[in-house]
Amino acid sequence: MRVLVTGGAGYIGSHTLLELMAQGHEVCVLDNYSNATPEVLNRVRSLSNGKVTDFEGDVRDSAKLDDVMQAFAPDAVIHFAGLKAVGESAQKPLYYYDVNITGTLTLLKAMERANCRRLIFSSSATVYGEPQYLPCDEAHPTNPVSVYGRTKLMAEQILTDWTAANPDCAAVLLRYFNPVGAHPSADLGEDPRDIPNNLMPFIAQVAVGKRDQLEVFGDDYDTPDGTGLRDYIHVVDLARAHVAALDYAAQNSGARPFNIGTGQNYSVREMVASFEAASAKPIPTKQSTRLEGDFAAMQADARRANAELGWHATHNLSDMAASTWAWQSKNPDGYRSDD
Repeated sequence: MRVLVTGGAGYIGSHTLLELMAQGHEVCVLDNYSNATPEVLNRVRSLSNGKVTDFEGDVRDSAKLDDVMQAFAPDAVIHFAGLKAVGESAQKPLYYYDVNITGTLTLLKAMERANCRRLIFSSSATVYGEPQYLPCDEAHPTNPVSVYGRTKLMAEQILTDWTAANPDCAAVLLRYFNPVGAHPSADLGEDPRDIPNNLMPFIAQVAVGKRDQLEVFGDDYDTPDGTGLRDYIHVVDLARAHVAALDYAAQNSGARPFNIGTGQNYSVREMVASFEAASAKPIPTKQSTRLEGDFAAMQADARRANAELGWHATHNLSDMAASTWAWQSKNPDGYRSDD
């Protein structure tokens, strides 16, 4: 298939490009590089020894999308392009709604003009909000507590309505839990522009000496060690879920959500311990109070993805920590390490 990947130079997008190319798909990237760098695509080309067509542009730019659609003629789109920081979304709600909602609408209109009818959407487990039961399946009520989560749920609804009005269209809604880890080459990984919003890249930056310590928010949750529990998934497993979703979309129509997680959860302290083991370095921590709106635990029920997509997570916590350390130690300043 010919696959357009919006935001394809990002953390998850870049890993997905390699998995798509390994399965023989042709890929084209549209990215505005607001949270990425063209160096990523150079590394993808080097690792794959393959062709990556790329365009620089914003997913809200209708004319640019038409140019890309005309030049590449995709059979399907994987839509990563969007903003993803929960805290920032509360401070800049209009910006988040514009990029995440307007971007999705503009993309769908361009797809319709190009007669492209399959879309894989980068969604999030934040659409569930505070869990009412665990593990969390796709039937769990959706009640996002952040602006970011609400943009993901709104985009899911738009895609659901789009497929309902167009019975020959397919939208696969992948609800990610917590992506971590890096490519086994250690040439691709997560490279936050500023202070990391997520736990694993922050731990990695402490280990490599870029930050003094990790702040642990909350030690009084109803969990075995008092710190929050989350379901972490290796980015390579997550990338492979997109390839499986593409195969699914080729055979099915309508909109269908899938949880993409491992079904296991780990505490903050377990994550720190796994990284200390992988890096052989101590991770200093500072205990702080809970973050407002945070909750004790989250855990995926991924049985639908296992059964219907034929997809299973294969990497464990040790793999996640070891690959993150390999990436961070080889690239202490991320993709700027070679500058």
